[in-house]
Amino acid sequence: MEKVPTRPWDAADYLKTDADIDAYLEAALEDGDPQLITAALGDIARARGMTKVAADIGCSRESLYRALSGNGNPLFATVLKTVNALGLRLRLTSAGNGSGALGTSDPC
Repeated sequence: MEKVPTRPWDAADYLKTDADIDAYLEAALEDGDPQLITAALGDIARARGMTKVAADIGCSRESLYRALSGNGNPLFATVLKTVNALGLRLRLTSAGNGSGALGTSDPC
């Protein structure tokens, strides 16, 4: 069987405009997987310049890479600082499905 040459795909290479970034982050948020969301923020940070983003939030570039990798588990404060440094804004809205009532099970 003939091998087909491939190249690594990097989402950061395709996040050129604010609309690209908005759509990418919205898709990650809709999925709801925390690791996917933090990895998407990492892709956006790399597209915007990881060194600058890390400096803006007051941590090392290496630490931010680790925190926003697919295997990272950043503090929520780190996520919020990153969102702000990227010039993004989180806005929560009702899902409109009536599931907002507190249940009896502990979600934590």
